[in-house]
Amino acid sequence: MKILDGVVCSWLEQHMPASILQIPVGPMANFSYLVVCSVTNKAVLIDVGWDAKKLYDEIVRRGLSFEAVLLTHTHFDHVKALPELLKRSYVPVWVHASEQKGVPGKPDLKLIDDGSIIPLGNLKIRCHHTPGHSPGGVCFEVEKHLITGDTLFVDACGRVDLPGSDQQAMQASLRKLAAFPDDTIIYPGHDYGPTPTSTIGDQKRTNYYLREAMGLMSR
Repeated sequence: MKILDGVVCSWLEQHMPASILQIPVGPMANFSYLVVCSVTNKAVLIDVGWDAKKLYDEIVRRGLSFEAVLLTHTHFDHVKALPELLKRSYVPVWVHASEQKGVPGKPDLKLIDDGSIIPLGNLKIRCHHTPGHSPGGVCFEVEKHLITGDTLFVDACGRVDLPGSDQQAMQASLRKLAAFPDDTIIYPGHDYGPTPTSTIGDQKRTNYYLREAMGLMSR
């Protein structure tokens, strides 16, 4: 992990087709993500709550082909910058069907559900519906990497006291994520933990909420 021009970069090995850039944005410790197929140079942005210019300039600086925006959910701190970004490049926006009304502006919406596949060059991004924090919360899986939005943070999870939140649904979603291989790297929607990323295996040991959902707190 290294920091370049304020961007926390987590590049996979060169022989792997996926690259993930973790980009801090806004005043609420949000992360946006730039996922790149390193073979075709095609890229998508995941969550664009803040700093549209910063995000778009990163795409231009790297000479990438900007293909789409993917949304883990539609709370304002994850979508606020979307209209400004789409003025710079009008690309499709992928969102869970139950949250399409929360997308600002008039984007070209593409609806997703659990198990949907979004192609990106040589990559396939798989969608996992993980309600709880919001009804249409989604995590995005690319290779052994999982962008978890506000479902799973490092050593925490998303709030369940907001309109549309559901504590039981959150616990079911956390159990769903716990079933991923231990070496799966998680990329959360906010920098709320001791590290910007973690693994499912580490979170099974250190994340109270994940352990509680798995029924491990008495052990």
